Amino acid sequence: MSSIPQIKLNDGTNIPAVGFGTYKLNGREGVKSIISAIHNGYRLLDSAFNYENEGAVGEAVRQCGISRDQLRITSKLPGRRHQYDQALLTIEESLYRAQLDYYDIYLIHWPNPITGKYLEAWEALVEAKKRGMIKSIGVSNFLPEHLDRIIKETGVTPSINQVELHPYFSQAKQRAYDKKLGIVTEAWSPLGRANDLLTHPILKEIAKNYHKSVGQLILRWHVQLGVVPIPKATSDQRQKENLDIFDFDITTEDMQKIDTLSKPDGRLKGQDPSKYEEF
Repeated sequence: MSSIPQIKLNDGTNIPAVGFGTYKLNGREGVKSIISAIHNGYRLLDSAFNYENEGAVGEAVRQCGISRDQLRITSKLPGRRHQYDQALLTIEESLYRAQLDYYDIYLIHWPNPITGKYLEAWEALVEAKKRGMIKSIGVSNFLPEHLDRIIKETGVTPSINQVELHPYFSQAKQRAYDKKLGIVTEAWSPLGRANDLLTHPILKEIAKNYHKSVGQLILRWHVQLGVVPIPKATSDQRQKENLDIFDFDITTEDMQKIDTLSKPDGRLKGQDPSKYEEF
C-alpha cells in the first residue's frame, strides 16, 4: 500500500489526502473499528458532537499506540449551539468528552441560515483557536454566500469546507469557489449512501480497467479532483481497500466519464444546506 500524501491547509498545517469517517461508530465496538482504522494507516479521523461518539474517538486515540501528534482529529459544532457563548462551551465539552487537550480540526456542522447565527459560531471558533483549543478551523455544508459573509465580517478564511460530494453530486461550482478562496474541500459520504453508486455499470466498467473496486475508483476520483474524501468502513478489508488508491491514475477521459454521472438532483434527500435546519 502506497503512503498517503499530505495536503497543506491555508493555515500552514497538513492533513492526509484521505480521512476516516466515524458516523455511527459508537461505544466499545466503535472504539474497535476506529483503532483498526488507525492501525490500517488512517491518520485523519472525522467525528462530530451530533454523532455522540467523541468519547469513543478519544478512547481509540488513547488505546491505539500511535503518538497523538501523528493524528488529526476532527469534530463539529451542532446547529443548535451557534450562539457565541454556547459555541465556546460546546467546544470545551467536546474536548472533555474526548478527553483531549485540543482538536486538530473543528468545523461548524451546518450554516443553519434559517437561524442565522453561523457568524457568531464562526467568531467562537476563531476565539477557540486563539485559546489553543483548536489547531485548524473550518466549516461544513457552507455555500458561497455563507463563506463570503464570515470571511468579510471576521477576516478569517476557513481552512476546510466539508460538503456532500460523490459522482452523483460532484459539486463543481462549490469546489471551484472553495479553491479560489484557498479552502480545502472535504467530502462526506464520498461513496454515496443508500443509492446504487457502487453498482453503476459505467463505474464498474472503468474500475475493471484499473483492476480496482468501484469504491477505490471513486475515492481516487476525489483525490484527483483535489478533494479529501472521508469514507467510513468497519471491516478490516474495506478499511485497507479504501486507502489503496495511490498506485494508479485515472485518465482524463475516464475522469470526464465519471463527471457525466453528476446530476442536479443527485444530493442525498433532505441535505440541502440552504434550507435544512439542524437542531
